[in-house]
This record gives sequence, structure tokens and C-alpha cells, in this order.
Amino acid sequence: MRLLATAFLLWASILTASAQQTTTPENAPAPEAHRFWDRNNVLLFSSVAVSRGLDYASTRNMQARGREEILLPDDVVNNSAGFASLEAAGTMTSVGLSYLFHRTGHHKLERWLSIGHIGVTGFGVVRNYSLESQHPR
Repeated sequence: MRLLATAFLLWASILTASAQQTTTPENAPAPEAHRFWDRNNVLLFSSVAVSRGLDYASTRNMQARGREEILLPDDVVNNSAGFASLEAAGTMTSVGLSYLFHRTGHHKLERWLSIGHIGVTGFGVVRNYSLESQHPR
């Protein structure tokens, strides 16, 4: 865990340093500046939260149909509060990383992070609902 935190801080400092080193010529247009909690980000973050909620529901449905979760340990998935907390933490992490990108001037990455999160989670939801039931006969 400490290694992960150190790697994250190193990565954040590299992004901050690279954003501070870039200079724009006199004739170049100003970079697109926007408030962090603008309409687009609110919609994107809401969509991330909804997709994480759907992931929770689809995983529970998949388990009720006799399937096993392969990406997460059973201790996490079988604990309702723990699994819901994990989904909420995933949403908050996405918002936090978007804020980091916003503060360092990477506004396109700020938006694309949420779009990618929605896409990956949506794929998992569709996959979970598409699996056939494996109830014993």
C-alpha cells in the first residue's frame, strides 16, 4: 500500500512539473479553462456513479444466478457493505483523479478518464447480465 501511495505521489509530481514547464507562444490561443464542477463534469461523475451502482446490481444478480465473481475476492463481494463501499471508493477515486488532471491543466484527460471509467464499467455490467445461469439441476 505504501508503494502504491509513493508511486501515485511521484506520478502527480511529474504531471505537475510537466504542466508548469510548458510555455505557450504569444500568438497561441489560451487553453480552455473551465470550473471543475461544470455541467459536463457533473454529468460525467453522475454517470460514473450510476455505472458503479449498475455494476453492484449486476454482480449481485450474477451471484444469485449461481455464477462466481472472478475479479474480486469472495470476502469483499459477499459482504454487502464492503462491496458497496468498494463501488463508492471507485467513484470517488475517479473524481479525485479527474480533479488532479484539472488542477494540472490536463482538461481532456480529466474528461476522458470518466468516459473510460463509464465504458469499462458498462462493459462489465453487460457481461454480467449476459452470462448464463449455472444453477445445479
